[in-house]
Amino acid sequence: MRVELFSIGKFTIYGYGFMIAVGILACILLAYYRAPKYNLNPEAILDIAIWGVVAGFIGAKLLYVIVEFPTFIQDPWSILGSEGFVVYGGIAAGVGAGALYCKKKGYIFLEYFDLAAPSIAIAQGFGRIGCLLAGCCYGRETASFLGITFPEGALAPAGVKLLPTQLISSVGDFLIMFILLFYHKRAKHTGDVGALYMFLYAIGRFSVEFLRNDDRGTVAFLSTSQAISILIFALALFLFHQNKKRPKHQNN
Repeated sequence: MRVELFSIGKFTIYGYGFMIAVGILACILLAYYRAPKYNLNPEAILDIAIWGVVAGFIGAKLLYVIVEFPTFIQDPWSILGSEGFVVYGGIAAGVGAGALYCKKKGYIFLEYFDLAAPSIAIAQGFGRIGCLLAGCCYGRETASFLGITFPEGALAPAGVKLLPTQLISSVGDFLIMFILLFYHKRAKHTGDVGALYMFLYAIGRFSVEFLRNDDRGTVAFLSTSQAISILIFALALFLFHQNKKRPKHQNN
């Protein structure tokens, strides 16, 4: 694990930011490449990506502020200036920005959501590798051979074997991407791919939360992300139900 990858003079490349950038690039390229296969506008993908990325960063930070609100009140800069983000906030804001763009341009949002779902998953997969390099989102202590030890300077406790929750999440995100790519050509209705993404991610995130040991807020006896996962899971089921009322998916 390396918090800093390399430096050029006074300019330092950090592992977390680098992997986020790789994830965003992979996300855009995958969606742009696949768009013509589904008769969607590749140029719209670039516009949606720009608005989605900006909104996503704001949303992820905003939800982190909400989760860490007591600390934010005491020391705002410790939250605003930190590397802390909550993924669900980024997803919600990014998807919302995409929906507004599609409405403004007269596009069918669910078609673009279906296209973007595998791309969102691949971006998350690379992002979690960034979490590993930075040491955030770390797991519980373990004596298992799976345990990893972080160095001094990482966000995780140093010198202690911890469950590699970042890698578990990353592998899960990449697996979701492959499942969605396979499923897209077989989906029966517009919106089914996006709904499946929500369904799978909610299950995965809810499960991994049991293995994590970083401070991420609570709702009753659940972590904040577990509570949100339940809502996303329910929304996915609702979307699947509503999709049955839509026209058959035009596979290519």
